Amino acid sequence: MLEKIHVETKQRDEMVDITNDVNKIVHKAGMKTGVVTVQSMHTTAGLTVNENADPDVKTDMIRRFDEIYPWTHSKDLHGEGNTAAHMKTSTVGPSQTIIVENGKLLLGTWQGIYFCEFDGPRRRTIYVKTISD
Repeated sequence: MLEKIHVETKQRDEMVDITNDVNKIVHKAGMKTGVVTVQSMHTTAGLTVNENADPDVKTDMIRRFDEIYPWTHSKDLHGEGNTAAHMKTSTVGPSQTIIVENGKLLLGTWQGIYFCEFDGPRRRTIYVKTISD
């Protein structure tokens, strides 16, 4: 089964927890065991699995990404001026695959699935593919 999630981001850099959205798709598919692949369709926004208990983790990650990949750099050549967003997306990656067991995402106690916006605000599309055993 292939489903879409739409995310409206509000800031240039933002991490949006989409775990519940993915869980709903797994439930709708009636999955008991298998895998789910979540894929961003964008070159300036990606996906990561990380802590979802302390909101400071998101703040710290965005700050650190900005330190490593500053928005402006005198040697950047890309005409759109968003090279940093491309670098951040390449770092987190475009997709995540999560095991499904007993009808639930097999995530650690503190883990969540995050859509990482690096060139917002925008309306974004994420595809979710469920593959049952």
